[in-house]
Amino acid sequence: MKTVIIIPARYASQRYPGKPLVELRGADGVSKTLIQRSWEAAVAVSGVDAVYVATDDDRIRDASLGFGAEVIMTSDQCENGTARCADAMARAGLSADLIVNLQGDAPLTPAWFVEDLIAAMAADPEAQVATPVVRCDAQTYGHFRSDREAGRVGGTTAVFGATGRALYFSKEVIPYIDPARRADSWDAVFHHVGLYAYRPEALALYQTWQAGPLERLEGLEQLRFLENNHPITCVEVEGRGRVFWELNNPEDVARIESILIHE
Repeated sequence: MKTVIIIPARYASQRYPGKPLVELRGADGVSKTLIQRSWEAAVAVSGVDAVYVATDDDRIRDASLGFGAEVIMTSDQCENGTARCADAMARAGLSADLIVNLQGDAPLTPAWFVEDLIAAMAADPEAQVATPVVRCDAQTYGHFRSDREAGRVGGTTAVFGATGRALYFSKEVIPYIDPARRADSWDAVFHHVGLYAYRPEALALYQTWQAGPLERLEGLEQLRFLENNHPITCVEVEGRGRVFWELNNPEDVARIESILIHE
């Protein structure tokens, strides 16, 4: 199964402009840009045929070429990472059995998250789109709650049925946990990992749909599949003691650096 990873990255983020070029200090004291750390996470994945950075920005292109990435320039009209992946595939004339979208704000993504996602797609030929979810630990649930209490839009949560079929994704913390009744039940919440695997047909189909009301309200691209009755398979992955978090807001820089220091 030929598999490619595409890392969509844009400079003009509404919440955090210039985010891909923000520098993050690691345990060795070396600072690297967010896009470089995300690329390094991608190239650590086994069983992948190629890794590309997809961007419409010359600054991100130049930085990516500087650390050795292959870059595909895309349209500046791509409205989200899924659309940018589709545009990159078309512009570069790429063909693959599986396209993995590893978003450029997730440098803490362990290789096994991606490998487990690819394995799940290989094991289920009927699955057209899949995405990982990881059960919250106390620290991650605390990050969710502190962001909400501070009025920040942070990570995403997912709920899914017994077969793993996604029911909904939200920037709110779902399911709701009544602290008076189940204060210690934070592990019922699943953190959605901003990572997708698509069959080429599903990625092409996405391009034919318009954003629906739920996608526009939540700002979550994957809801376009659900609003068009196209199933998404949620693949539960194990944190193995590592904390996963994305760089959503400036406040997340310190969070991520504190995790990198202890890796």
